[in-house]
Amino acid sequence: MKKSIFSFIAVILLIGVMAVATIKGLTIPGGFVTPVNMSAEDAENATVIIPSIHDATNGIRRGLDLVGGSSITFEAILPEDYDNGNLANDMVTAQSLLRSRLTAEGYTEANVSIQGDNRLLVEIPNIKNPEDAVQMLGATAKLSFMDMTGKEWLTGSDIKQATAVYGKPSASSVVDEWYVALEFNSDAVQKFYEATSAISQMDAASGQNLLAIVLDDQIVSAPAVSQAINSSTCSINGNFTEDSARELANLINVGQLPFSLQQVELRSVGPQLGADALKTSVYAAAIGIALVCIFMILVYRLPGFIACIALAFYCTLELIILGLLHVNLSLPGIAGIILSIGMAVDANVIIFERVKEELRAGKTVKSAIDSGFKRAFTAILDSNVTTLIAAGVLYFLGTGTIVGFATTLGLGVIISMFTALTLTHFLLNRMVDFKIRSPKVYGA
Repeated sequence: MKKSIFSFIAVILLIGVMAVATIKGLTIPGGFVTPVNMSAEDAENATVIIPSIHDATNGIRRGLDLVGGSSITFEAILPEDYDNGNLANDMVTAQSLLRSRLTAEGYTEANVSIQGDNRLLVEIPNIKNPEDAVQMLGATAKLSFMDMTGKEWLTGSDIKQATAVYGKPSASSVVDEWYVALEFNSDAVQKFYEATSAISQMDAASGQNLLAIVLDDQIVSAPAVSQAINSSTCSINGNFTEDSARELANLINVGQLPFSLQQVELRSVGPQLGADALKTSVYAAAIGIALVCIFMILVYRLPGFIACIALAFYCTLELIILGLLHVNLSLPGIAGIILSIGMAVDANVIIFERVKEELRAGKTVKSAIDSGFKRAFTAILDSNVTTLIAAGVLYFLGTGTIVGFATTLGLGVIISMFTALTLTHFLLNRMVDFKIRSPKVYGA
């Protein structure tokens, strides 16, 4: 009995601590506080354990429809010998490349659309300065590999894939470090061999034996070449952090557009749905959750009250995970959260109905609860798996706000299934331990 009381109180306290951390944020050192509320020195030295829902830097990012951002219009600059018959397909390729860059940088809620015949409109949330957006995006994504004399040896089309890797970059390395692994197309292996053969013979003392990786006329990396490399793979190393290695790999993976893009318009955009859109959505969600809790308590009594506790745990846990993953949250993403809340309650309804059936069959409360959960498991699993399949298809094949919706829906389904099958079961068994064993209290 004492153990049951202690475990029940521990769960309630855990939910309370998680709720406070979700609202306030949790840092070490600093405690329950958001870094923006700390001094600059303390914020720099603090480690964010649980980001606050108000912390857009370390936690949940907000989409363009909630906080605004930057809008950039690019125009394709076509070469003189360009075949205009390829323009439509090449614009789609350029759109995909820019969208891939944005997704790699974490801006899944960004929009990239084709305007007219030869223009691309890029809208990026949370970047107030359009110049910062251009710098992050890489205007033309024209990639080349050059020596220090300016001779171009390879282009982005010669690269098959670039990957950030942690380990030993070569057989002679003695320590693990972050580096970028390059894989070349089959027809580029000979070109890379010729480049490294020529550059390795240049004067190292004066810094001439460097192979510069140039993106949009900006050198993003310049590794030294000490010997000729006749291989389809190579590594770039040199004091990389995880973030810098991933950034360089993303830059290289952008490849080369079929033409250059010139920015013709830069501007900041405000929230499309007004500054109060997020607050209104939160109020609507709170009202919906309150009505659901009232319904569950009236219909299922004690199990309904337990379901409300589990729902509170679900909401706080999902917000924490969304913050840790730095999810870009727009109104479709909020819709995914609310939809998964409904599915969490739906799982509890299935369980409680099975428990009531067992009680009507004459079983004790303890055995009815255990049997009810076992009988409900298959139905809950099947419904959640089919939803996860749909969310996975939307995530991998969708773009923009569709990805945000799929992310929140998929995470919500997984968390809701966990809370329904574990926390709800645990708390109901504690009620039995407290000698609350009347079938009427459990809705029968």
